[in-house]
Parts: sequence; structure tokens; C-alpha cells
Amino acid sequence: MHNPGNAIDEPPMYYQHFGLAEAPFSISVNPKYLFMSPRHRDALAHLLYGVGSGGGFILLTGEVGTGKTTINRCLIAQLPENTDLAIVLNPALSAVELLATVCDELDVDYPSSAPSLKQLTDALHHFLLQNHSAGRRTVLMIDEAQHLDFDVLEQIRLLTNLETDEQKLLQIILIGQPELTAKLGRPELRQLNQRITARYELRPLNPDETGAYIAHRLSVAGLSGGEALFPPSVVRQIHRQTDGIPRRINLLCDRALLGAYGRGASRVDKRLVTDAANEAFGAAQRSGRLPGTAMLAVTIMVLLGLVLVGLFYTQDRRMVSESPPVSSPGNSNPVVVAPQTSSIAADAATVGPSIEPWLLPRAQAESIFWQLHTDAPPVQDVCSERITTGMQCVRDRASTWDALRGANRPVLLDMQTPDRFSAATVVLAFHDDQATVVAGDALVRVALVSLASRWQGGYLWLWQPPEDWSGPVGLGDESPVVTLVARDFAELDDQATPLAETRFNQRLEARVRLFQRSEGLAADGVVGAATMMRLNQRLGRMATGDLARARFERVKGEG
Repeated sequence: MHNPGNAIDEPPMYYQHFGLAEAPFSISVNPKYLFMSPRHRDALAHLLYGVGSGGGFILLTGEVGTGKTTINRCLIAQLPENTDLAIVLNPALSAVELLATVCDELDVDYPSSAPSLKQLTDALHHFLLQNHSAGRRTVLMIDEAQHLDFDVLEQIRLLTNLETDEQKLLQIILIGQPELTAKLGRPELRQLNQRITARYELRPLNPDETGAYIAHRLSVAGLSGGEALFPPSVVRQIHRQTDGIPRRINLLCDRALLGAYGRGASRVDKRLVTDAANEAFGAAQRSGRLPGTAMLAVTIMVLLGLVLVGLFYTQDRRMVSESPPVSSPGNSNPVVVAPQTSSIAADAATVGPSIEPWLLPRAQAESIFWQLHTDAPPVQDVCSERITTGMQCVRDRASTWDALRGANRPVLLDMQTPDRFSAATVVLAFHDDQATVVAGDALVRVALVSLASRWQGGYLWLWQPPEDWSGPVGLGDESPVVTLVARDFAELDDQATPLAETRFNQRLEARVRLFQRSEGLAADGVVGAATMMRLNQRLGRMATGDLARARFERVKGEG
């Protein structure tokens, strides 16, 4: 805690200069700064599946500072309550020392005077059998496992021979740097390597994730709008200097903020990042400069790229000039639509706030919305109980766009005209601050602020529930839907064995909660319509913005 009377021993409190409550980029592990990128969530999902598989080894590797400790803490927090965990943080041990450490972690009694490998193994085996009989699970986690000697790794493999007729008695998680993978690939360790049931390599953050990571830590430290302190161009430079490794990002951002504080600056610029990188990492990484030969190669590639861009740009202008203009409904001025690409964003013209051709009569909007999902004949009411296609609608309300943007699927918005008549808008996809919507027989882009001025907060989705769906399923439920959900998650995580069969168990509930958190849903562990729709979407079974665009173009052509 801060002690104002002991300023001599304190570091400069630069964070107060920027309106922060505390230093946001400490390299110490603080749970409240937890940032789970998509790859961190995937890693955690693989570990949870491995623990649920009931035996063998789980392998997690990654460069120093990529967040393996973060994954470890999340895994420990989500282990079932009937789990006993032994953690070995210093694996530079002999086989006897390692087994003794495991026994100490699990409170297993063994001879105190120079125990042998057999005595330790027997004591551990006895404990594992008792734990299994009591319905408890035992997990051994070994960090920095790349330091394990070959004979110790072989002894660890032998621990997995402790088993009943049904399953292994001990689950072992090996965590280490990438060289661990190379070590396990050695011929003398092939038996251990073949027993790995789940493995994941944790890679660094990409540029977008780097920006989100920096913004997240600033927000937790009490500052919103991190782009004002670290502009996008500076974030890109930080990513280049750190290779997207979170620990290096922390070091560099901390030094950069300290430098800005020392100069009385209100934001970080590229020069500050360069100076901070020289201090944090050494002059070898100054501005990410390349040696002479590499720089020459890069220069040639850049020049070649500029020539190609010029050629494509000339050709693109020719294509647009030779194409007839497409008129936007309700606008006498033609709006030129770019040549078709694979992204729906390129198919939409931009509509200003004063033009509202996207406010459609409710019946017309529902008819269009229906045709985006099915070839079945149009219906009067898309939420009618008389619908026999199996499609169901989900109505809900929201006060922000966040609930809709993450879904990446068509949605029908409840709108109101300037004359306060009921209307609707068909949205195919959301972008940063815009949405692609249907305006008559065209697709246009509309600023979200314009939509918000007419949106009443209500919306609906259409989806195809499973055949035996009768409502949400959760812990303790038994039904074919539970089997389907477990298989879907196994497919999503590329696992051969589902976490459950017909009964919704704790392992499946933990996986559902993890998925819900990653998707921005309420993490209640219950699979309702929203969770099921998002799961189907991640498996490519539901209409996304691009699929909806393709269907819209086909229906329009048929009309």
C-alpha cells in the first residue's frame, strides 16, 4: 500500500500523471488484470478437455512471457471441487526428489529417512487408489518442464501406469517452453509422447490483440479510452518491438509511460517507444531495424508491392468506371458500389445520417429476414407458432450494441420512423462503428449512431434448434440434447472424446462457462438458445454476414 511518508523508497508514481489509480503494466501476476485472448481461451479449453479425459499427459508450451502462468491460474480455478492438485514449480530435481515433492504436495506419508523410488511410488499408488475410491481426482502439474532430465521424464511416464481397469489414477500436466516439444520428440521419450492426450502451443498476441491487451490493462488501472494514451500507430510499433509477448509488452509500456512522465508528455509517441525499447531490451532492437541485407530485401519487396498496388488500383478504377451506377433507394444521387469481394463490407455503399431507406415496414422486413435463413415459403409472422420449418425466433432487448456485434449474424431491429410509426431494419453484419443493412433491393452501410436514433432496443434472431430441444439444459440434466452439446464442444476443440454422454456433468458445465465468457454471454453454465446459437455459429452451421449477403443477392436475382 502507498505510504506517502516513505517517498525515498518508492518508485516515481508516474501513473498519477496520466489519471491512473496504479501502475498498469507491472510484470507481477495480478488476477484482476487477467486478459484472455482467443488463443488463451483455446489453450484453457484444451487443458480442461485433457483433465476431463481421465488420464495420460497434457502438454502446454509457449515462449517466455506468453501467458502460461495465466492459463495455469485459470485452470486451477476451474478444476472440479473433487480434485486434488500437486504443483511442482522447480523441476530441476532427481526422480526421487520429484516423487517426494509430489507426495509432500498431496500430504502422502512416506519413510522420512532416504526413501527409495519404490517406497515413494508405493505410497503414492496407495494414496491414488484411496482417492479414486472416494470419488476424487488427482492432478499433477509440472511447470518449466523443459528442465526435466530424461530419466525423470521416464519416471513420470511410469506414474501413468498407476491405473484401475477403467481409467488412469493420475493426470499429469506438463508446462514449458517450446524446447519441451523438441525434447519429447526424442526417440527415447516416444512412449511418453504417445500418451499426450491434449497439447497446445500458446503463441504471442497479434497486433489487434496487443491493442486490446494494452487497453484492458489501462482500463483496469482506472483509465478508459487507452487510444488517447497509446495511439494506434504507437500500438503497432509496440507489437513490432515485443513480438506480441505480454511480458515484453508490459516492460515496454511501463518504460514508455515513465519516459512520457519524465518529459511532461500527455501521451506516448513513437520516439518514446524507441527509447523505451533501447532501455528495456538493448540497442539490438532499436526501432526494429534490420541488418543491411535484410533491409535491402525488404526495400525491394516494398517497391514491388507499390508497383502491384498501382496496377490493381488502375484496373479497379477501370472496372468501376465501366460498371453502371447502383442507385440507393430514396436517393436521387447514384451510389457507386465497389466490385464484389468475399467480404460483405465491400458490397455496401455508405449512407449518410439524413437518408433512411433502411427503415422498412415490419412485414416487408420480416419477409426479407426470413429469406436470409431459409428457402421455405414466406410467413406472415417469423415468430408464429404455426411455423412448421423448425425455425424458431428469439426475442430480446439490449441497451448497447455489444450484445449484437459479437454474434456476427443477421438480426432484425425494432425501429421507429420519424413519424413514430413501427418499422424494422434488417442488419446483416456489424463493423466497428457501422452496420451493413438492407435498403430496398440494395445493401448499404449505416453509421450505428444513425441506427441508434431509431432503434427501440428490441431485436430478434432466427435459429434452428436441435430436434429434441425443449429448452435450456444444465448441470444434472439428461437428454439427447446434452449428448449433442458435448459432441459439439468436442468438435469445436478438436477432441476425440466428448466431456459427457447423456448427463450434463461438471466438466461440461466448466467448458460451457468458459465458452460463454469468451463469447460475451452470461457465464451461467446453462446452454440456452443464445449459447446454442453461438456454438452453432462457431461450428459454421448458422448464417453469418457473408452467407446472408450471398443469399440476399441470390434472392434478389431470382426476384
